[in-house]
Amino acid sequence: MRITISGKNLEVSEYMREVAVKKLSKLERYFPQDTEVHVTLSVERNRHIVEVTIPHEGRIIRGEEISGDMYASMDNVLDKLEKQIVKHRTSLKKGLRTDAFTQEPEYFEDEDDKTPQIVRVKRFDIKPMSEEEAMLQLELLGHSFYVFLNSDTNAMNVLYVRKDGNYGLIEPNN
Repeated sequence: MRITISGKNLEVSEYMREVAVKKLSKLERYFPQDTEVHVTLSVERNRHIVEVTIPHEGRIIRGEEISGDMYASMDNVLDKLEKQIVKHRTSLKKGLRTDAFTQEPEYFEDEDDKTPQIVRVKRFDIKPMSEEEAMLQLELLGHSFYVFLNSDTNAMNVLYVRKDGNYGLIEPNN
């Protein structure tokens, strides 16, 4: 695995880099050698944030953990990623290593094997609107995201509320 580690509001020490590489190398049993792993370590106030992104076979496996300690965040994000990989192993299996699941960690054996299902379908009319109007609609509805037709680009967009209270906008790459 090729692991890229970067810091945001933080200078990544050599020791921290070694610890991150050692911990993330546990994921090597799941992925081919040429798999890229992007790690971002950041500090905001007393929050230590570890984000790990693994682009793989046209999908993105991503985990983020926030705690009061950077090393605890690393451990937690690693656990989260392993759970994601094991949970979605059938859809990921073709691109993973052939021996990836020969030794599963014991804490995954008791987990329920229920796969999530679509339990509700919602249909609604979409009218073109500006990003500002979409923000207003999002606030009025009290939802965490809002799908709308952007009147400036004539493309479908998704507006969402970020953890920091700001907004994010997802737009297609056309």
